[in-house]
Amino acid sequence: MATAAAAANQVFGTLHSRYHHQVEFRNASLKSTSINVGFRLSKRGSSTIAPRRFGVIQALASQASVSDPVLSHSNNSTSDSKKSKNEAALILIRHGESLWNEKNLFTGCVDVPLTKKGVEEAIEAGKRISNIPVDVIFTSSLIRAQMTAMLAMTQHRRKKVPIFLHNESEQARSWSQIYSEETKNQSIPVIASWQLNERMYGELQGLNKQETADRYGKDQVHEWRRSYDVPPPNGESLEMCAERAVAYFRENIEPQLISGKNVMIAAHGNSLRSIIMYLDKLTSQEVISLELSTGIPLLYIFKEGKFMRRGSPVGPTEAGVYAYTRRLALYRQKLDDMSSN
Repeated sequence: MATAAAAANQVFGTLHSRYHHQVEFRNASLKSTSINVGFRLSKRGSSTIAPRRFGVIQALASQASVSDPVLSHSNNSTSDSKKSKNEAALILIRHGESLWNEKNLFTGCVDVPLTKKGVEEAIEAGKRISNIPVDVIFTSSLIRAQMTAMLAMTQHRRKKVPIFLHNESEQARSWSQIYSEETKNQSIPVIASWQLNERMYGELQGLNKQETADRYGKDQVHEWRRSYDVPPPNGESLEMCAERAVAYFRENIEPQLISGKNVMIAAHGNSLRSIIMYLDKLTSQEVISLELSTGIPLLYIFKEGKFMRRGSPVGPTEAGVYAYTRRLALYRQKLDDMSSN
């Protein structure tokens, strides 16, 4: 646990300063139709999945850089012609065990931190993706997902620093400016979005899962938890969660992948199931049986406009993951060369 404690201490300072802005950030996110961050995305057509309108993520050159000299890809265009040329990695991580996971309570959108086990899971997840390039990180607005992302990145061999971008107000943008180009180049922008939050469990939030089953019946609770379109009382169904999560992915994350950027998403069981449903073209019946373990990363390769799942790069399967794409193999070789110099 010494390693876990040391890594945890590295990120708690960042998360502490982030937490002072949390309420304002969420309110601004709910009211605003645009997000300004330190890189550029071209606006795509509105998603057909939901009628929500998400603003363009605009470039602010003075914010954070996502270019990495270790990578050789070009990011000059997000046109359809680039789809056939660019290859990008997409990493999905469900947060580590939370304190309410441990207590068997319905959590939903309640902001609960990780347990000691959750911290260890996040660190282990980081080791598994330590050789995969990461240019930009997306998380939910909930601290358990943000802790997971930060702890995971302490293990990355590139040693870049993840930095939360604060665009909730002009003052927040001004006060969080970075004035060193060298420092910018050693940073990874982190964007927190409520659209990636866990589905809202309504009146079940805070209740013990077993006691709830005893009260309402096992079948009723199973329907609330595992059906696609039946929400718990005053809560969200998986279908409702998918509307916001997939729309956000298509508007704000997929253009990054099209431009050749490597993306990590640290989020939650249901928001990630929703995104995987979109990536793997699952039916509503197939997605309800999909289980995601806490702290286990999934790797996708985006190439020629298609998402190819490579599974979790862990243990004996790791060689197969890197052999699958020449670009990832070259990236790892460059990291090896840098560490030997």
